[in-house]
Amino acid sequence: MDLATHFGIPIINADSRQIYRELKIGTARPTEEQMQQTKHYFVGTLGLEDYYSASLFEQQVLELLSLLFQTHDYALLAGGSMMYIDAVCDGIDDIPTIDDETRVQLKRRLEEEGLERLCEDLKRRDPEYYEILEICTMTGQTYTSFRRREKRERPFRIIKIGLNRPREELYTRINQRVDKMMTEGLLEEAKAMYPKRSLNALNTVGYKELFDYLDGRWPLEEAVERIKGNTRRYARKQLTWYKKDDQIRWFHPDEKATIIDYITSQ
Repeated sequence: MDLATHFGIPIINADSRQIYRELKIGTARPTEEQMQQTKHYFVGTLGLEDYYSASLFEQQVLELLSLLFQTHDYALLAGGSMMYIDAVCDGIDDIPTIDDETRVQLKRRLEEEGLERLCEDLKRRDPEYYEILEICTMTGQTYTSFRRREKRERPFRIIKIGLNRPREELYTRINQRVDKMMTEGLLEEAKAMYPKRSLNALNTVGYKELFDYLDGRWPLEEAVERIKGNTRRYARKQLTWYKKDDQIRWFHPDEKATIIDYITSQ
């Protein structure tokens, strides 16, 4: 928000869950006041059952940027969904996101027919892809580690800013944010989403744990603690992902003036 205000630019959301209009509290979506203060794109624009993918996000953001750069020197992409950010910065293979109907159908087939029948079906439909299993077995490595996807050139320069805190400080803030979400009505939001819990959009930290509470799997106090623990785990996953990118310059979030100086000097 401070960067957007300083440069007089909107914020392009790159959080793959804040994009759904029904998920407000559990995704820590920008408040109405914040969105009135600064224009936000890709916040609350989809319904839970709408189809979406990282490749669609890439396409739509690039179209938006072509318009924004006509009137602004900078554009600000912010968020925590790694694939969404990488899709805009580097490009992504145009692999469709699986819709929920297909996922439910295949889960049912797995239960009724077993894994062997599904593997036979895969081998018949796509024998080339079936060989991926043999590659993984032989080498002990993932198939994706052998792929050589070309990084796509962009008609703009990219400045990457990473925000991080000391681990203890980060974990304390995560725990406090979960408590704040519960106070603001996260449980009630999860109850409203419960009938649609099988949707992929709800396969999300915060909702999954509360769905299990509503199923009677554990007490509410344990569900809240699991939300905190899984959020901390996701934060570590994000840091591990981004630490591999040597283009990112890391700052403490309180270093606002330093961050602005760094951006303007590039």
